[in-house]
Amino acid sequence: MELVQQNPDIAAYLAASEAVNHEHPVVRTLAQRLADAHPDAYAYAEAAFVYVRDAVPHSMDAGDRRVTWRASDVLEQRTGICYAKSVAYAALLRARGIPAALCYQRLADDDGSNPVIHGLVAVLLPGERVWARQDVRGNKPGVDARFSLEEERLAWTVRPEFNEVDYSVLYTEPHPAVLDALRAAPDRPSLWRTLPTEL
Repeated sequence: MELVQQNPDIAAYLAASEAVNHEHPVVRTLAQRLADAHPDAYAYAEAAFVYVRDAVPHSMDAGDRRVTWRASDVLEQRTGICYAKSVAYAALLRARGIPAALCYQRLADDDGSNPVIHGLVAVLLPGERVWARQDVRGNKPGVDARFSLEEERLAWTVRPEFNEVDYSVLYTEPHPAVLDALRAAPDRPSLWRTLPTEL
């Protein structure tokens, strides 16, 4: 699948915003700590991936009712669903001058019912010509996502026969449907009832 930039200007994928708030001290401090241990861009991108995947539990897996949507809150509170964790990873990448995009899949149950949008991050490392999608959702039995620039190692591979979709657009910000759901939800159980089912 060919990934398509929503904005042709690569600088847009380095920008700070209310959600991808990589200028926040919480984000900056963690980015510096990771960069001190992993100064190479590739090593940093992988270390930041592992940190968000493993040190920030997916709120559903952890039974955490809190809803986060700003990168700084995700990292400070150490909780979030896939959308929020993706925002945090994008912020850590942008904090070190590495272009990062938000992108999505549409997934469903094994019979094609209960579709839901799943959040990913695409990274463009120095010297690379193509974006590489990453999944920081968090591993669990049956899910083994890993950092990779070559072969994708996402949590799930879409199944077109169940109307699952890989969306090709690389967004500079969380998709409005995703961000609206996160911001409006008072807690995760409420969020689960309002998750977007398509983009």
